[in-house]
Amino acid sequence: MADNNAPFTPKLTGHDYTTPDLRAKLTGAARFAEDFRAEGMLVCKLLTSPMPHAKVTRLDTRAALASPGVRAILTADELPAPADTVTDTGAVIRANKWAEPALTMEPLYMGEPILAVAAETEEAAAAAIAAIDIALTPLPFVIDPLDSLRPGGPVARADGNVWLEPNQAPGGAAVGRLAWSEADFAAAGPSRLPLGQPSRQWAYGDLEAGFAKAALILDETCVTPNVSHQTLETRSTLAYWQNGKVFIHTGTQSTMQTVPAIARWLGIGTDKIVFISEYTGGGFGSKGTAGISLIIPALLAKKANAPVMLPVSRELEQSIGRARPSLIGRLRAGFAADGRLLALDMYALQDNGPYEENHDAVLAGRIVSLLYQPEAMRWRGLSVLTNTPTRMYQTGPGGVQGVMLMDPVLAKAARALQLDQVAIRRVNAPAGKALLGAPGPDGKRPHATSAFVREALDLGARAFDWEGRKAGPASPAPGKRRGLGVGLGCFVAGTIGFDGLCVITPEGRIRIHCGIGNLGTESFSDVQRVLADALDVPWEACEIIWGNTGKHLPWSCISGGSQTIHAMSRAALAASLDAKRKLAAIAARDLGGAPGDYVVAKGRVFRPDTGQGLDFGQAARRAVALGGAYDGHECPAEVHPLTKASVAALAGQGLVAVAKDTFPRDGQSFSYVASFAEVEVDTATGAYRIVDFHAAADAGFVVHPRAFGGQLVGRSMLGFGHALGQRWVYDKHYGLPLATRFHQTKPPTILDLPARFGWSSVGIPDPETPIGARGIGEPPTGAACAAVLNALADALGGASFRRAPVMADTVLAALYPQTPVSQDGLSANV
Repeated sequence: MADNNAPFTPKLTGHDYTTPDLRAKLTGAARFAEDFRAEGMLVCKLLTSPMPHAKVTRLDTRAALASPGVRAILTADELPAPADTVTDTGAVIRANKWAEPALTMEPLYMGEPILAVAAETEEAAAAAIAAIDIALTPLPFVIDPLDSLRPGGPVARADGNVWLEPNQAPGGAAVGRLAWSEADFAAAGPSRLPLGQPSRQWAYGDLEAGFAKAALILDETCVTPNVSHQTLETRSTLAYWQNGKVFIHTGTQSTMQTVPAIARWLGIGTDKIVFISEYTGGGFGSKGTAGISLIIPALLAKKANAPVMLPVSRELEQSIGRARPSLIGRLRAGFAADGRLLALDMYALQDNGPYEENHDAVLAGRIVSLLYQPEAMRWRGLSVLTNTPTRMYQTGPGGVQGVMLMDPVLAKAARALQLDQVAIRRVNAPAGKALLGAPGPDGKRPHATSAFVREALDLGARAFDWEGRKAGPASPAPGKRRGLGVGLGCFVAGTIGFDGLCVITPEGRIRIHCGIGNLGTESFSDVQRVLADALDVPWEACEIIWGNTGKHLPWSCISGGSQTIHAMSRAALAASLDAKRKLAAIAARDLGGAPGDYVVAKGRVFRPDTGQGLDFGQAARRAVALGGAYDGHECPAEVHPLTKASVAALAGQGLVAVAKDTFPRDGQSFSYVASFAEVEVDTATGAYRIVDFHAAADAGFVVHPRAFGGQLVGRSMLGFGHALGQRWVYDKHYGLPLATRFHQTKPPTILDLPARFGWSSVGIPDPETPIGARGIGEPPTGAACAAVLNALADALGGASFRRAPVMADTVLAALYPQTPVSQDGLSANV
């Protein structure tokens, strides 16, 4: 085993550099999934449901199959049957009958695919779709979760309308039927979430005692929006079969993690899959392991015996591209006179979509408990099924919604208690190994590895000149109002236990094999700088192999949830330590002495006292001659089976270094952001803009400053979209979406970027990881959204918003109460 206590001295890590994909992107040489072509390639078109819930009662494809150029039609009955999955540890994951199918005869949302056609041209495929004889019988549907919970309300599926907790459903979590009483709705009134029966709950501390001694109690209800992922690259896929293997090109966040997902979806072995995803144009969580839609071209390619491309339009992406679920949250919060949060009673109702349970409501409770440290807390939650597109984790899942619900309550408490917005957050901020979430079976609550949120607040306040701005004028110009806001964000920032793999070639170069997805965050190369540092070689001596599982990549973490920098820098360090151990062992074997007599530096392994040693090329050639573990013919038992397969394929190519991250960790890794915003409101139109912004991060050691700053800017922009205008719009009578393109639910662009945008980092290394780094991708989104909402409320004299995004009519209603509002109320969609 490698010495996991060896020191790490950053030389390259922590500095800006030219990333290995930059030139390809600047010159246009970078190829995304839809850029690939194959000889004889067919084009796929989908027939999708025009209704939110229906049953296909007639489906005749004979005329379509007879159309010119049509080569194959795929229907739902040709999909592989759902199968149980056996993990590498031997655990069995049972097939989920509520999982989303690739094609279906009972579509559960408008736009869900029913069948697919492969033809020689796109026009021929479209003509075949038009020639299909189909009849659908409409079924009851639900667009808003509260409608389904009313007595006698409609249900999204025949088998139920909510996800039940495992102890409520024998055999594990399952879909069931639940309705709240008329008394529940009457007690809440029109503007508060009813507190009906939940499916999940937990608590700690003495809630009633906390409320009893509170100087201020607030009871607030707010709605966060359903938001599509809206990645610039849609989930187009090219698939073909050669020599019994399927080759698939599509966008993914996680190259190696997608392979077993494909195997499960297609019902084949991982050794039959070559997955290519060198460049991915955004994911935000929706492409964690690519999309289930890749099954369709893969199966059509096999049926037609030809390559098949499924080009996904923006409108189709809006249907099948997944979305962040809306939460309707009710929070009863008790504060001491100094702003300390003494008690919090939180209920989160989730718009789940029609399929497998999304856990954003659960995550929202955990993040709120960590970020605001209530002395006593109860969390209750319920996921309601609706006939709207499938939900999927999106940047900071649950954490963003939790912050959107809770942070404005903190701002309102600050105004009521006449406290500064920074001060009230500082008094409630987590510090050190802060506790979070529900107590475990032993009665103990889990804790974070570290938290330096107060330091981030102080750093950001200085950089933003918070105190100076507070003294400025509230009306900077006639017809304008100015407001200031602070927001906090937090999310999981690292996992452990993945594999690192590199080959020192006979030429003395370092070939680093990387199973991380490349979606623009540069994590796939940033983490490998650790390996170069540990081996003390120049970056120019390293080559990264990524994006094609046919090139033998190691088992890596999912590139989502801000895990990658933390998890894979640890794995890279583990591989480097294995390389150093093998280099020293080879040198001692050939030159005498013990391995501990040798050091690795500047491309050599040598004895410091005599200078006698080998260069990396010589050592690599000796590794090949020695064989066994030195050149990959033997592999550590503890690494993942897919890593073992890659090592076996690389055997004999040089010195093969492979190791699993076994570094210890005490606690769960989280990162934090404190954001500061200034907005300007036009009192005549209700329009507002962000004029200045600063994000101060606590994410440990910064491995790549330029990319770190880019993450803070980009993910803050995502938060701006949640505050400014991104949301779903539905015709509830017909159950149809009215916002299906960018211009109808506009994501923020460069034109929405504040004129002044600054960022900073506390930079204190995390004590529970040898690199000291934690991920930063998730926390900025909730912090930015909350800071903008709080600044807007400040500009309007402390207005309370019951939902986000806040549109111009809502601003005008706060200024002029007689103004009608288009998006008020508790419905999940406008």
